[in-house]
Amino acid sequence: MRIKHAFKNVFVGLKTNKSRSILTILGIVIGITSIILIMSIGQSAKDLILNEIKAMGGNFVQINPGKEMKGPQDMAEIMFNDSLKDRDIRALKNKNNVPDLEDITPVVMVPGSVSYRGETYKPTIMGWTADWLGKLYDIYPEKGEYFTEDDIKSLSAVAVIGEKVKEELFGHSEAIGEKIKIKDKYFRVVAVLSSKGQISSFMDVDKFIIIPYTTAQKYLLGVDYYPEIHIMAKDESLVPGMVEDIKITLRDLHNIDNPEDDDFHITTSEEMIDTISLITGILTILLTSVAAISLVVGGVGIMNIMLVSVTEKTREIGLRKALGARKKDILIHFLIESVVLTFIGGIIGISLGILFSYLASLVLSQQVSQSWQFAVSIPAILLGMGVAGSVGLIFGLYPAKKASLKSPIEALRYE
Repeated sequence: MRIKHAFKNVFVGLKTNKSRSILTILGIVIGITSIILIMSIGQSAKDLILNEIKAMGGNFVQINPGKEMKGPQDMAEIMFNDSLKDRDIRALKNKNNVPDLEDITPVVMVPGSVSYRGETYKPTIMGWTADWLGKLYDIYPEKGEYFTEDDIKSLSAVAVIGEKVKEELFGHSEAIGEKIKIKDKYFRVVAVLSSKGQISSFMDVDKFIIIPYTTAQKYLLGVDYYPEIHIMAKDESLVPGMVEDIKITLRDLHNIDNPEDDDFHITTSEEMIDTISLITGILTILLTSVAAISLVVGGVGIMNIMLVSVTEKTREIGLRKALGARKKDILIHFLIESVVLTFIGGIIGISLGILFSYLASLVLSQQVSQSWQFAVSIPAILLGMGVAGSVGLIFGLYPAKKASLKSPIEALRYE
């Protein structure tokens, strides 16, 4: 009966004081909506990135120059560190040094645009080995063929272009054999990739231009070092042993005796997954904590409206006490009323949170990656309801306590 009566009081209050009631639960609605939205986007982003890493395979390993990055301040050291060079590539390719290595490529990203007969386009220009994209993502040319190992050794000016690059520069004309200009150097187009679109949130194959990494390194960047090296093991189970072989090889080559003096760091796909999970988890917690501030504001609003309700029902409280109601009965009644009010706000907030999360996923699937998926976890919904109920209990306790302590004689005299 208490719950039924509390529900009746809440809905009568909502009906009688619509504006006041809406403003009262607004903070709860905003807070719960924000929490659901943030947790949903965080989960979707985490799923997207983890799926992209998993797509590369568990046998993927990345080597970067410099010590392992501990924060943004270490980014410059990695970008401009010259510890990884051609000698390292040759040593790692040696089967006597790293027998479990299947394939290896330096990664050279070149900023800039490409032009052809007055047409200009800004693609993603990558310096890789011949068919790394094919081995990693099973993507091959629709026309022509990947450049060869001989092209890499001879620093040939050849290029493989994506479908979008072809359309922007050549339209419906033939691209194979034509020469495009990148940073004042002409490259002969040897292949056009089949259209694949985005293979990750930051890689759109259709906008790619792939050139030999040696050519990119010397002629376009003018450096003798590599900012990144990618390696594939023969099998995922061989990765731990291969990583140790890589460390031994590079330390020997760089005359490093103490591992703490390493001028390189190695990251496996498993470590990438752990790092991404940790980062997205921390960010979600931080952003959710910020969103929770509005719940405190909403809680204060609930407390205020309950104090008003206690004042308005002073004579009713006095009458109930005179008829035998205990302090406990009055306390529980107003607590239930407070919790019901916050639950209404919680239900509205969860509904809006799910709706906005879905709308956000539609936008992000177009702007970030087509692989972006809508995700709302059950824990997020349960958390939302739990938080709503807790706010009702915590901020409804003082008004309920105040109501339960009223003297029945004084309450009946209240006008």
